[in-house]
Amino acid sequence: MTDFASSGRAPGNSQLATVVITCFNQAHFLREAIESALRQSYRDLEIVLVDDGSTDNTSQVAAAYSSVCYVHQDNCGLSAARNAGFKQSNGQYLVFLDADDRLLTNAVEAGVQHLRAHPDCAFVAGHYSVIGSNGDLKLQAGRAPMGQDPYAELLRGNYIGMHATVMYRRAIFDRVGSFDTSLKACEDYDLYLRIARVQRFFCYDMVVAEYRHHSGAMSRNRPLMLSASLHVLRSQRKYLSNTEQAQAFKSGVRFWQTIYGDRLIRDMSADSTGQWRTNFRNMPVLLRYHPRGFARVAPLLSVGMLVGGCRSLFRIARRMAARTAAIVGVPSIWRASRYTSGQPPVGRVRFGDLRRCTPVSNRFGFDRGLPVDRYYIERFLSTYEEDIQGRVLEIGDDAYTKQFGKQRVTIAEIFDVSDKNAKATYVGDLANGVSLPSNMFDCIILTQTLQLIYEPRAALKTLYRILKPGGVLLATLPGISQIIRDTWRKYWCWSFTEVSARRLFEEVFPPENVSVNVSGNVLAAAAFLYGLAAEELQQNELDFNDPEYELLIAVRATKPLEATASHPAGADPSSQDSTVPVQP
Repeated sequence: MTDFASSGRAPGNSQLATVVITCFNQAHFLREAIESALRQSYRDLEIVLVDDGSTDNTSQVAAAYSSVCYVHQDNCGLSAARNAGFKQSNGQYLVFLDADDRLLTNAVEAGVQHLRAHPDCAFVAGHYSVIGSNGDLKLQAGRAPMGQDPYAELLRGNYIGMHATVMYRRAIFDRVGSFDTSLKACEDYDLYLRIARVQRFFCYDMVVAEYRHHSGAMSRNRPLMLSASLHVLRSQRKYLSNTEQAQAFKSGVRFWQTIYGDRLIRDMSADSTGQWRTNFRNMPVLLRYHPRGFARVAPLLSVGMLVGGCRSLFRIARRMAARTAAIVGVPSIWRASRYTSGQPPVGRVRFGDLRRCTPVSNRFGFDRGLPVDRYYIERFLSTYEEDIQGRVLEIGDDAYTKQFGKQRVTIAEIFDVSDKNAKATYVGDLANGVSLPSNMFDCIILTQTLQLIYEPRAALKTLYRILKPGGVLLATLPGISQIIRDTWRKYWCWSFTEVSARRLFEEVFPPENVSVNVSGNVLAAAAFLYGLAAEELQQNELDFNDPEYELLIAVRATKPLEATASHPAGADPSSQDSTVPVQP
């Protein structure tokens, strides 16, 4: 285990609360989770982040937050990660937050207040809203009033709904134990039930957390959720003590079969032929945990699997025949086309999951992992990370400044076109630039921004002016790309090529001070357009460079130590050297 920092608090502080954040390959959401914990109105707080063997840049994101206790372990699953966070914590009150979710500012304070108001309760739980993968509000989940028996309410279904709404007393873990590491899902539901059998809990009607719906969420895995939820519920059968609890148990079985079993049946029926292998693997789960549903759909699935299996056998036989022909030297137009040119013949290309007219993700792949263009952006900034030092200006936020500048940065500042960005040090229009002082910055990070500016030449002149002599501009520009779908869509004016980028920058910076790098290949470009994540490609596939597929253009431009007459942008007009930051 590795700690970046510790809270410095001694165990036993009766006022201390701990937020345990667990993360596995969700670095793209992690910053929002950490920031939501740091913004809590309750100040007697520590934050423990458990990295459950992530292979993305989770550790780099965590390193930007010195006040967060960072714990790394080999991948052991969510239950083990939460247990590790509990062992590392000192708080008497505990909240467990997944890396893809967020807490509202009042979450910890509300939990502490309600626990103090209900001293007989082992935990309290608030309410939550549902947000999309981009963080926009989708809906606020409803909840009926709780009955007289809280344990029976949980038997009917997961009455609480979202784990981050719950605040536990530390002492309850000594009584009932920690999270069950044998469970791959529903470990929170299992803990609620174990606690509710021996001690009361209380639910209050205040929204304290945001649950993110996205394609990578565990709840989308219908077979896993069906089996796990009913396994947990059935483990309570021996503890039922009255008729109400017995009826609640039966209602709970029907509830989970409807929520996950019927949805699984719909998924399996939607493409019973094309997904026959997956359906075949899922049928035992359906038979064991939703036998009535299995009886309804088994005939249709059997036909679908038979047809799909025959098609698959035909394809296998055709490949074997082609290979046999190659061995014995039988002439074959198809074989010659396949093996001499390296290309499948017309009509033989297998599109698979990519035979679709809509992308897999319309969020550039953020909801699946690290977008492909971000992989190239971060590789570029990592290459020139020594340039990120001194006084650094970044557009929108300072995430890359912290990630790659580290201790070399003395002042990190943010520029934004919108005054709604509370973290912005300067607000204005780069094409005008009057809000930015001249000769101020050692480094400027300008990632995926120039395409949103109708006058990119004017913006580059502003950036040149505000750089110190010898200062470096690190810029990335989109080549092959989706067009953003949010409020910035109406500003997206351009895509670039190596040629256009070089000409633009060399009109402002001396040509010898400009270097242009291009990243991409046909596979990476296609994956990016479909919205796949970098984690879905292999390292050698990402790193292969084909100059005919310019996915990302990256530019490093340096302002000379002395301005020359041949480059008028080097002049420092007093008419533009005006300014005071909008938000100092």
